[in-house]
Amino acid sequence: MEKYQVALLMNIRKQLQEWFEKSQPVQYQDVKRFLHSVAGTSQTIGLEYLGKVSTELLDHISEHPQSTWHTKELQSLLIDIIKICYKDEIVEVEQLMVNDKRSQTSASILLIDDDLSILIYLKEQFEQQGWHVFVASNKEKAVAAFYELKPDCLILDVYMQEEDGFELLSFFNEQARQRFIPTIMISADNRKETRIKAFQMGADDFLAKPLDIEECVVKIGRHLERRKLFTEYLLVDELTGAYNRKYLTEVYKQQQTNYVRNKETYCIAMIDLDYFKKINDTYGHLMGDEVLQRFVKHVKSHIRTTDQLFRYGGEEFVLYLPRTSAEEALTTLNRILSSFGKESFHINNQTFFVTFSAGVAEVSSESTLENILNQADRALYTAKEKGRNQVVVSCHHQQMKLKKFNLAIIDDDPIIRTMLTELLGRIDLGTRYEVQVHTYKDGLEFMNSTILDENTHCFVILDGMMPKMDGLEVLQRLRKEKRHDQFTVVMLTSRNSENDIQRALQLGADDYMTKPFKLMELEERMRLLMKRVK
Repeated sequence: MEKYQVALLMNIRKQLQEWFEKSQPVQYQDVKRFLHSVAGTSQTIGLEYLGKVSTELLDHISEHPQSTWHTKELQSLLIDIIKICYKDEIVEVEQLMVNDKRSQTSASILLIDDDLSILIYLKEQFEQQGWHVFVASNKEKAVAAFYELKPDCLILDVYMQEEDGFELLSFFNEQARQRFIPTIMISADNRKETRIKAFQMGADDFLAKPLDIEECVVKIGRHLERRKLFTEYLLVDELTGAYNRKYLTEVYKQQQTNYVRNKETYCIAMIDLDYFKKINDTYGHLMGDEVLQRFVKHVKSHIRTTDQLFRYGGEEFVLYLPRTSAEEALTTLNRILSSFGKESFHINNQTFFVTFSAGVAEVSSESTLENILNQADRALYTAKEKGRNQVVVSCHHQQMKLKKFNLAIIDDDPIIRTMLTELLGRIDLGTRYEVQVHTYKDGLEFMNSTILDENTHCFVILDGMMPKMDGLEVLQRLRKEKRHDQFTVVMLTSRNSENDIQRALQLGADDYMTKPFKLMELEERMRLLMKRVK
């Protein structure tokens, strides 16, 4: 009986693929005939739930007949059948049509090991706990991921072929300590002197290989819980000493209370350090950290005791100026811009200077924090459009040019492409960013597209198995492009294709997901990767 069930599901998928591939209206009689056939056959061969769903849909279209069905209408109509037929590749498809945002509280882990087999195994085990796990097999990718993803936990092997785990631990130790990120060493060398050395160099825990996964998960979970509890009570950004984003909300609530009572105008400024990514890329992330720290120190020395500086994220800051008009705020920020621009930074016999751009919003009526920040944000982007290194006061009708991200979905299955387009097209990165989704039926079509020539960052969801040009070949050719660093690639692969996963990581894939994968997990993973380059 099972072989007939498999055959029916494959025939359904074939029909759906044909309809969605053509993207042409489907006649009412064809849809009715399809549902009638599925309803009768599925109940005969033991697929009772599929038969029930098909019968209900058949009754529905009979009560609400329409001459033709367009692709999107048909997809919406048949979504429950798609769930059943694609459960081997995607789970939790039912969440596709849910507009509520998933709680973004899952912890993120950065796992560093050059043994790709253990890397793949641990990633799978840890992701079963609901954690977001990102992997790196060399120092370069590990450092970039650490600074850009800001993980909640760092796990690294003691011994690797090209990098020494203790050297990496030494490199990460200060940054991890400043950010209160638990660091866990793993190793097959369980000698006392090895464990002691790890703890002396700053490791918070040591786990011996072969790992007891159950014990490992419990220990990591405890470290993550402690970090969460600590950061919930923390009001100051660990690295810079500025107040953190969470405390900004509390200060704003108090300010609104003061405004209702006194009606005193105040200002909020959004500040963004100019070309900060270039500083990191040219001089290294440690120098980038120094720039952030010195900027905060400089600003604090040039503002009143009642003014407050908050780190909003990355190289972005918010400056709260009570009892201040727009003109006064403009004067203050221009004075800080002029003095900070004269501070010199030195590294490897090189000297460079740093400037910033800022947008000021004056608050003279009751408003939400989101509206005020958006207003200041539009002014900030006007400053950037005018050439940076300047301060702009907000006008209510200011238009902001959105930064564009391309998202390329490369999969030979039109239904998968349709579902991912529906899901990932909803990714919200805030008011500054626009995500444009493009779909390609195979790797060759993607490689011949104009998207490769656009000067904007492109995120690629790449199916591993495709005709004409498979995912590994696409990845290999993509890494030879002049703009290869502007492509972030997530590979989709089957669970039993460890060799393909290893090859993808060696070729520079930024992440991978094994089938069946969760749509909501893919959406959250893409959101994290996009935040990495914002």
